[in-house]
Amino acid sequence: MGREGEGADSPSSLLSTSPSTSPSPSSAIPRFFEKTRDERLGAISDAAGLGAGDTEALRDASGGLAFEQADNMVENAIGTLATPLGVATNFMVNGRDVLVPMAIEEPSVIAAASKGAKAARSGGGFRAAASEAYSIGQIQLLDVADTDEAARRIAERSGDIIALANTKSTTLPKMGRGAKEVSCRAVDAPSGRMLIAELLIDVGDAMGANITNSMCEAVAPLLEDICGGKNGGGARALLRILSNYSTRRTVRAQATFPQDAVGGPGVVSDMISAFEFADCDVYRAVTHNKGVMNGIIAVASATGQDGRAIEAAAHAYACRTGRYRSITQWDRNGRGDLVGTIELPMSVGVVGGVVTIHPVARACMRILGAESAGELACIMASAGLAQNYAAMRALATDGIQKGHMRLHARNFAVAAGAGPDEVDSVVCKMVSAGAVSIQGARDVLESERRAPE
Repeated sequence: MGREGEGADSPSSLLSTSPSTSPSPSSAIPRFFEKTRDERLGAISDAAGLGAGDTEALRDASGGLAFEQADNMVENAIGTLATPLGVATNFMVNGRDVLVPMAIEEPSVIAAASKGAKAARSGGGFRAAASEAYSIGQIQLLDVADTDEAARRIAERSGDIIALANTKSTTLPKMGRGAKEVSCRAVDAPSGRMLIAELLIDVGDAMGANITNSMCEAVAPLLEDICGGKNGGGARALLRILSNYSTRRTVRAQATFPQDAVGGPGVVSDMISAFEFADCDVYRAVTHNKGVMNGIIAVASATGQDGRAIEAAAHAYACRTGRYRSITQWDRNGRGDLVGTIELPMSVGVVGGVVTIHPVARACMRILGAESAGELACIMASAGLAQNYAAMRALATDGIQKGHMRLHARNFAVAAGAGPDEVDSVVCKMVSAGAVSIQGARDVLESERRAPE
């Protein structure tokens, strides 16, 4: 059942939400997967109001990133690596229809997310909310003679420390954001006790890594002086960097999946049992949470977010009770419907970083229509929950391979050398024969090419 009562179908179980009241085109586009590429792009462009530049970036075979741009983004550049980019349909988040771009190489993820979102839609969609966008910056202080006394002095000088940190931003303090608090805690390490000073920074709609690091570096000399005291204790600052474990920047999403949409009370019970397996067994939990992150990281990749930071924080959060557990919770409500909840740290941005320079990431942000980092986090958490629902339902009913391998069949057909006009036929024959493999594709292809005209 839900952890400590979580998963109840009640608004009080969620953070405060602000449902969108602005109308948006429906994300439930019928038979979207059957449309041609041009038809899909046309539907997305109409729904999201994309400009010609966005559509061309999405159409660009290079992934919208010229080598000259890539060369400015990373060192020793030699090219670019394109990843399939698709759109998950059927999402409704806080009352707003959302088309969700997802960049991922794994078959079935986008289809599963769309299927999960459709089931959630029949229960009212996803209700989600994000906390304040607080980044945590850490300054490691070594050789502190008396950590308790140093922490007291830092607390006394917190106003000076915060003011100095805020000199590193010309915009955040004017917006009422920026460094807000400073705190300390001692850490006992094999080499001795160290004092960790932590800055809490409201970074607004940015991911905030650069400004957090800049603020940490700015206040480090002052912290050294404060910790040294009147007699100069020799304290020195070593590491000065943000923590990606953004526990003060979380998102929570919840959805109700009507039991009829799930497949009846028996399937609801089996899915809850599947969740309990993941919540109680680390070997299952890792795979379970990997599936959740399939949805979240696919959206992160499409929108230019730091997927490594998001993933690391999510898995650390899954251990917050002292053992690694499911990042989602599943339960029944009073009507017998399935209720899913997800909560995790989510550091994302809609300004700065890759999203400002990558043409496809910009186009994907316009498709999403997320106007704030919080709204983007809500959509990403909803994608993770939808993905988790679809994977658990498949596992609890037909098994994961039935749909997954059918989608994999296209990859096998292409790998076997099938041309664009041969792929569909090869896939159908492989599936019918129950031989979905690279060798199965080769056998079908060889048979078809030997057949008389």
